[in-house]
Amino acid sequence: QVKLVESGGGLVQPGGSLRLSCTASGASGSVFRINVMGWYRQAPGKQRELVASMNTSGGTNYMDSVKARFTVSRDNTKNTVYLQMNSLKPEDTAVYYCYLAAGIVFWGQGTQVTVSS
Repeated sequence: QVKLVESGGGLVQPGGSLRLSCTASGASGSVFRINVMGWYRQAPGKQRELVASMNTSGGTNYMDSVKARFTVSRDNTKNTVYLQMNSLKPEDTAVYYCYLAAGIVFWGQGTQVTVSS
């Protein structure tokens, strides 16, 4: 069973930065060799939305509202995906969920990001 452990959320002022990390463990080698890892977020009263993702070949995908501010990266040797979030806005406030997709989708437990003065 794949387990995803996230870290790095918290409270930050508008304009600030945070870096989220998510490490996957417990999977077979094939799951780690070819997959997509990334981040969704869900704000109160809203649907979960894709923020950013990266496949094992380095291809990326971003939602439009974060393209100029967020950067997704990964370290395949550590089975870890990162989300560097800069110029944070109050509307970025949400629970951020890490995921790994390799035929089926595995989810992290979520980490709260709050952007407020």
